[in-house]
Amino acid sequence: MVFIIGEIGTNHNGSIDIAKKIIDVAVNTGFDAVKFQKKNVEKIYTKEFLDSFLESPWGTTQREMRLHREFSEKEFKQIDQYCKKRKIQWFVSSWDIDSQISMRRFKTKFNKVASAMLVHEKLLETIAVEGKPTFISTGMSTMKEIEKAVKIFRKYRCHFELMHSTSSYPMNPKEANLKMIPVLKKKFRCNVGYSGHEVSASIISTAAVMVGATSIERHITLDRTFYGYDQASSLEPEGMRRLVRDIKLLDVIMGNGKKKIWDSERPHMEKLRQIFS
Repeated sequence: MVFIIGEIGTNHNGSIDIAKKIIDVAVNTGFDAVKFQKKNVEKIYTKEFLDSFLESPWGTTQREMRLHREFSEKEFKQIDQYCKKRKIQWFVSSWDIDSQISMRRFKTKFNKVASAMLVHEKLLETIAVEGKPTFISTGMSTMKEIEKAVKIFRKYRCHFELMHSTSSYPMNPKEANLKMIPVLKKKFRCNVGYSGHEVSASIISTAAVMVGATSIERHITLDRTFYGYDQASSLEPEGMRRLVRDIKLLDVIMGNGKKKIWDSERPHMEKLRQIFS
């Protein structure tokens, strides 16, 4: 079965209520897990960048916008409790070592490496040493960079799954390059998923499954018109429903590759071949 992840990221815009509503939709549409992002904003961005002008609903600087959209550990505790109540897995992609260490208290089942962090070797070691199954996105990365990341996880004997991805928001379908999925699978001898940023609900994601993806991650939201960088490439509730429906249907329609005569064919076979009897 394909593992389906809903990337909430910061699409909650700092609101626990919105986050819970997105979790509800993920549960009701059949997602297996939801994922958030955790960043120490003051550490990973420069002061000059954070002080730069950006008009948002929460102020006029990058700092005000980014700080507002970050959950504290207290808020993540509410997320942890709510996901347990709704019986859905949740986990995060941390963008710095302090954030990764701080999230250990929640004992989530999985870890995630964001494409942007794939070259952050100290962070990768901090994640790998935990030994949790880890999804590793490979957007905007070279094969050499992916190989270095894989070596770190194998060094610590940490189970991982690569995720083919193109880091553009939204992604042009011409840049999907889904043939990379079997290429990565063969080269690194591991499961490979797909983390998509396209606008379409399911056509590219289901095609990814057809070429071997064992997990699918898509950004999810309540409304694409909400403020935020990821909203435009996120699935709304109806798109989430179609994605899960189409992926689960693939398990049925692909069959097992063994030729057989179906019971539904027999009446037609008896009628249409009677001329030869």
